[in-house]
Amino acid sequence: MTQIRSYTPPTRRPGALGVHSLDHFSLMVPDLVQAQRFYADFGLDARARGNTLELYTHEHPHCWAALTEGRGKKLHYLSFGAFADDIDRFRARLDALAIPRIAPPPGFESNGIWFRDPDGTPVEIKAAEKSSPNEKTPMAFAPSPPAARNAPFRGTTAPVRPRRLAHALMFSPDVPRATRFYVDVLGLALTDGAADVIAFLHGVHGSDHHMIAFVKSPGPGFHHCSWDVRSIDEIGLGAMTMADRGYQKGWGLGRHVLGSNYFHYVQDPWGSFAEYSSDIDYVPVDTDWEAQSHSLDNSFFLWGPQPPDYFTVNTDAPG
Repeated sequence: MTQIRSYTPPTRRPGALGVHSLDHFSLMVPDLVQAQRFYADFGLDARARGNTLELYTHEHPHCWAALTEGRGKKLHYLSFGAFADDIDRFRARLDALAIPRIAPPPGFESNGIWFRDPDGTPVEIKAAEKSSPNEKTPMAFAPSPPAARNAPFRGTTAPVRPRRLAHALMFSPDVPRATRFYVDVLGLALTDGAADVIAFLHGVHGSDHHMIAFVKSPGPGFHHCSWDVRSIDEIGLGAMTMADRGYQKGWGLGRHVLGSNYFHYVQDPWGSFAEYSSDIDYVPVDTDWEAQSHSLDNSFFLWGPQPPDYFTVNTDAPG
């Protein structure tokens, strides 16, 4: 008798050279104690380790971010994961493109390849397990049955705890240049964009609609990190919890057009944002997504309140 087994989606596009995950990002912030309080309130497992604050989710062993203390808020570096047998191919690509290598940040131990992107941000490619999803992450939705009270009482809900890092969005003074670099060097693929204002890039080995994105600004910087949650209800509960704890500035509830996800952004103490996100589009490893340039009105949101003026302000420290 033939045993029927469940289908396991592929986790690698044959022959393609590209990073498979945004392994983690790093920020410099003025106050790690304040950062630990903010991200713990947001629902993350924020662990102090020496002079670094590491961000985990409560249901996953992966470290999604590393924060250090410095003057002002600034994007420190981006670290991408690749398959171990692709590392030498990436070295050869960097050599062919004459991209100089740099040393890792001071005090940072790494066996990865380090270089700078066109905006000057340090970038690492290292051998790592794939932390981006291999299939679309399910969103929970339970329709309310009749003849019953279905909403919980206030104060009885479980804390909102994101499941994983979804993506990061950076400011760039030249979005097309940044896009070309991350496509040509890191092997990401353009998903969607709008003129020279914004671009969304996904991983060729299967990832969400965007692993990283760039939006136009006079200088480079960090706009937001996005965290996947189970439902629209968790987005609302998370937003209310953060407002109750003093983090009242932000934007949402709404739904994006490009990516399709539901969202609420909470402004952190330094002017950037952490996003609760649910039900984002997914690009499977065997799908050739047709990248398109969209109108600016479709690049922002499908429905929701108008974003506040401070939402698009780049608050990274210069230099």
